[in-house]
Amino acid sequence: MGWLVVSCLAVVVPVSALLVWTDPGSPRSLPGRLAAVWRTSAQTLRLGDVTGTPLRMVLAALLGLVALLCVSTLVGVITAGLEKRLTELSRGRSTVLEHGHAVVLGWSDQVFTVVAELVAAQAWPRPRAVVVLADRDKTEMERALAAHVGAAGRGRVVCRSGPASDPAVLALVSPRTARTVLVLPSGEATGDAEVLRVLLALRTVLGEGEGGPPVLAAVRDDRFRAPARLAAGPRGTVLESDTVTARLIAQCAGRPGLSLVLRDLLDFAGDEFHLADATAFQGRPFGAALLGHATSCVVGLLTAEGRTVLNPCPRTVIEPGSRLIVVTRDDTSAGAQDCRHLVDASARATAAASTGDASRLLLLGWNRRAPLVIGQLRDSARPGSVLDVLTDGGVAGTEGAVPGTEGSVPAPARESEPRAPDDGRLKVRHRPSALSRPESLLGLDLAPYDAVLVLGPDPGAGPDRPDDWTLVTLLSLRLLEQRTGHRVRVVTELTDDRNRALAPLDPGSDVIVSGELTGLLMAQIAQSPHLAAVFDELFSAEGSGISLRPAGHYVREGTTATFATVVAAARDRGECAIGYRRRDRWSSSPDHGVRLNPHKGERREWSAEDQVVVVATGSIRPDGNVGRPHDGTDRSTPNSRTAQIT
Repeated sequence: MGWLVVSCLAVVVPVSALLVWTDPGSPRSLPGRLAAVWRTSAQTLRLGDVTGTPLRMVLAALLGLVALLCVSTLVGVITAGLEKRLTELSRGRSTVLEHGHAVVLGWSDQVFTVVAELVAAQAWPRPRAVVVLADRDKTEMERALAAHVGAAGRGRVVCRSGPASDPAVLALVSPRTARTVLVLPSGEATGDAEVLRVLLALRTVLGEGEGGPPVLAAVRDDRFRAPARLAAGPRGTVLESDTVTARLIAQCAGRPGLSLVLRDLLDFAGDEFHLADATAFQGRPFGAALLGHATSCVVGLLTAEGRTVLNPCPRTVIEPGSRLIVVTRDDTSAGAQDCRHLVDASARATAAASTGDASRLLLLGWNRRAPLVIGQLRDSARPGSVLDVLTDGGVAGTEGAVPGTEGSVPAPARESEPRAPDDGRLKVRHRPSALSRPESLLGLDLAPYDAVLVLGPDPGAGPDRPDDWTLVTLLSLRLLEQRTGHRVRVVTELTDDRNRALAPLDPGSDVIVSGELTGLLMAQIAQSPHLAAVFDELFSAEGSGISLRPAGHYVREGTTATFATVVAAARDRGECAIGYRRRDRWSSSPDHGVRLNPHKGERREWSAEDQVVVVATGSIRPDGNVGRPHDGTDRSTPNSRTAQIT
């Protein structure tokens, strides 16, 4: 401070004296000029310009210094306060003042898919914010979301930093005024336990009443499903991500192209499931509603009691208060319109469809979802089917065996719960192999197999990323196909969607990205909680599911017919047609030939290799056919069991 004063005086006083001595109007006397120099210097330094006795001048200078100190202190306080506030904002510790927003709690590989889909859904009819709370740096989260999600468009993404299991931090995102709350499991071993803590903290913030937004959570281990459901409360829904992924992998083994259809159905970019008014069809059979919409495909009913029934019997009477479950672009495009006149009866196929034979599958690799995949395959396989399992003898962190197998298949410790006994449908045979060496894969004989399932190791099970091993395995399979000239259908599991483009697979092959699948499901259910039962039945081994069938089962090959003709033929087979897949565009178009919800009046020539996408009741077949449930019950009746996702 002293040197600062000296420096200022060393500049101000000489310059002031120079100004006075060069001013023609300045006083002629030396005291007068010195007084003028004082006034100029005092005005420059804001010390006042009082003249007179030395005591008055000193007091004036003292008051000026005090005033300067007060102003400087005030400016410092304001600057420090603003800096502190800006620091809090940059750290993500300010309260979110929003209403009707979506809250995402936690950070995992699903967060990018969830946020992207919620931004797309929240932007209509008016943009709403998507708030992300995770124990990570706010700037880091914003950069990661911008890199993966891209521009938010009409929506807004707000990030807050802190542990979501802390009620004080959780209150910052205003969950009471949110439209929906989603809780994501982390990729850590304690991720499911952290979900429970977050749900309990959320209950503390929201209170014990029935009010508050719907809560949707995901866990990996089914042992945490029941506690998570209790912690989520009466308005909570819990997904078990590993089970959902295993179901889709098993279904893709028997339904080629299923992952492409589900990916189109689950995102908000095209057509998805909605509810439509059924007033025009009250008292009429469900089959009449299938041809009652030109721009929507009817697939089920939501009864007045709140039960969800997919693909009911066409003779089921639609009761008052029921609503239709449709595949359409949005709620405004589901208007009723009679399309019976578009059906060309002469173009319909007359030959009966085959029932399918036993299948033979090959499973390469092992992770925590492998026992679930085997269980799903066993529940849906045709009698006499065979599954060969090849695992690396060096798989770490696994123990136990899968009952009903020949040889010892390593299973994670969490898979110690009892399983259903082998009923003769699927014979599982295990053979250890050095899968980490490509030469071991090149010695395989793929000719007997209908499909090959490739599962990568769990994250953290080795020095490399899980997808690295998967990509090497796929390269070996492609080389083996080139050597033998025999092509086999491959179903692949990846952990990072960015590796989908790197996978050496045929265009349109089934690639399941577990994080993306769970994220899409959570976004759909968050927007429409009543769809939870719909997706649970679609992913179950029994009940109604999506299949791709040969077009020749519905229309005569080589004929030109409307899609309404296909819908009518599927209705007579007890199915709901929702689209088709063109064989000539499997590798030439971004959608791989999949077209969902075409206009009923759309006419095209149907070839022998085209496929029809249907919602049908029955179990999985290796050739894509679906039969009735093995227990002989008809699950298409309105009184049948309806699935629920906890």
